[in-house]
Amino acid sequence: MTIARSKLTAQGQVSVPAEVRRRLGVGPGSVLEWHDAGGQVVVRRSTQYTSEDIHRALFPEGTPKARTIEEMREGIRQRERKRNARG
Repeated sequence: MTIARSKLTAQGQVSVPAEVRRRLGVGPGSVLEWHDAGGQVVVRRSTQYTSEDIHRALFPEGTPKARTIEEMREGIRQRERKRNARG
């Protein structure tokens, strides 16, 4: 199913139609990747980091210990008490 059509300029540039930009969630400055998919070309929004890269940056020591809901609530309470304490 065709979503939209674009025309190639003499300089090899293509305008990305508004419907495609909206579906991909891209705007000015976004980077698109072009992939060969067995005789078809697929255009995707490029991401700078994978979810694995982000996980390693957030948890360099490895995956943190699982917490219960009550442990998380208590941690939030302690943080709020400390944040709101007058010093």
